[in-house]
Amino acid sequence: MFDSGVGGLTVLKAIRERFPNTDLVYLGDTARVPYGTRSSETVIRYSLECAGFLTEKGIDVLVVACNTASSYAIDVLRSRFPVPLVGVVDPGVKEAARVSKGKVGVIGTQATVKSGTYQRILRSMGFEVVAKACPLFVPLVEEGLVEGEITDRVVEMYLSDLKEAGVDTLILGCTHYPLLRRSIERFMEGVYIVDSSEAVAKDLDSFVVDSGSGTTELYFTDRYQNLDRMVELIMGERIPPVLVSEGSLPGSPF
Repeated sequence: MFDSGVGGLTVLKAIRERFPNTDLVYLGDTARVPYGTRSSETVIRYSLECAGFLTEKGIDVLVVACNTASSYAIDVLRSRFPVPLVGVVDPGVKEAARVSKGKVGVIGTQATVKSGTYQRILRSMGFEVVAKACPLFVPLVEEGLVEGEITDRVVEMYLSDLKEAGVDTLILGCTHYPLLRRSIERFMEGVYIVDSSEAVAKDLDSFVVDSGSGTTELYFTDRYQNLDRMVELIMGERIPPVLVSEGSLPGSPF
């Protein structure tokens, strides 16, 4: 699976808990995080390069653990790679539709919200949707600022509109956002929070046979100062990350 940074580790952790014997390979494109401010063409190119790196590892299933990449690149990836692909958008939508009484909030990167993918699917199912881009959330997580006064103020700044709109369900439309969940839950008290990680893990039931040695390999395109600490914070243990040069990723077919 791949993500633009460390946020996708929340998905990796959920998958590992559900399939403890499965061998997992993760690529975090930390040299080019965030994807959410990039053009759709750039997101597709980055996604093809990340997917190419992972398929060279001999994977059987590819999880696109990035909402921006799932919104823009999933169809292109499916047309280029012969392995089953699972994104994070559809599982989150299914869970929101299961619990919502009619008004769903969606927060994500600028690119994810601009794509309109969540809004389009939910509205076709009869839900009212309020979407909001939260571009500072990813930098907060990447800097390890998952709790505290600064985080609370940024959460309030972004989510006030959704709270006033009266959404009953909130989709965390970026895999980084679950790391801010405590602050989000405090501010959005009484609102059902949808974290796609567990839903994605469930979606893998039809693809994954839980057999193997249970290894977990973590690759990143940049080893920034907080990386080891963030890996341990999310995974609950120390897993040595391996640095992969951005230039060594397979070239995109474009």
